[in-house]
Amino acid sequence: MTFGYLAGMTDSIEFVTAVLILPQRQTVLVAKQAAEVDVLSGGRLRLGVGTGWNTIEYEGLGENFHDRGPRQEEQVELMRRLWSEDTLSFDGKWHRVTQAGLNPLPKKTIPVWFGGGVDAVIERAARIGDGWVPLMGPDDAAKKRIDLLNTHLQANGRNPANFGIQAQARGDNPDRWSQHAEAWRDLGATHIAIATMNAGFRSVDDHIEAIRRYKDVVG
Repeated sequence: MTFGYLAGMTDSIEFVTAVLILPQRQTVLVAKQAAEVDVLSGGRLRLGVGTGWNTIEYEGLGENFHDRGPRQEEQVELMRRLWSEDTLSFDGKWHRVTQAGLNPLPKKTIPVWFGGGVDAVIERAARIGDGWVPLMGPDDAAKKRIDLLNTHLQANGRNPANFGIQAQARGDNPDRWSQHAEAWRDLGATHIAIATMNAGFRSVDDHIEAIRRYKDVVG
C-alpha cells in the first residue's frame, strides 16, 4: 500500500521490499499486488522475499512454518508465471490455478531477491533468485557467505557478475556508514541501503533527513 502511494509521488526511485516474508502470504495475492505496484511505478519494483523466523506470525496468519522454504520456491515459480503469461494452469504441491491470470501484467518479470544468511537461502538465491539481501555486517562471515553464493551460482551455470547483492546499514553514525559501505563494496555488494528504524527518530521528517545524510556520506 505504501509503495502504491509513493509510486504516484515519484518518478525515478526504486521500490524494494527488504524483506517480505512470502510464505506467510497468499501467493496469487502477492503476485497481483506486486504487479500493480510495478504498473503504477513504471517498472520500478524489486521484490525482496524471506522465510522469516517468527512462528507466532505464521500461526496468526494461518500458514505452516515448517514447510516455508520449499513452499517459497513454488511461490516464486508461480508468481513468475503469473507475471509473464496472460492465462495459465498450475498444479503444484501447494498451489493450483486453473486457466486464470493477472490483468494488467507488469511491464517485465519482477526481480526476486532472497533475504537471509543460512545455507538453504544462499543455495536457493543462487539457483532461482536475481539477488541476495544479506542481513549481516561486512565481516569474515559475510565473505564466507559470498564465497558460498558464488560457488552455487557457478554450479548453476550463472555469472556472479549478473547477480545482485544489497547490503544494509543501520543507526545514525556517518563515520560508521562510510566504513560499512566501503567494506561492502570491497566484498562485491552491488546495492547499499540504510534502515532507519530503531534509531530514535520521532517523525517522518527525521527518517527522511537521515536517509538524505546517508546518501551524502556514501553516494
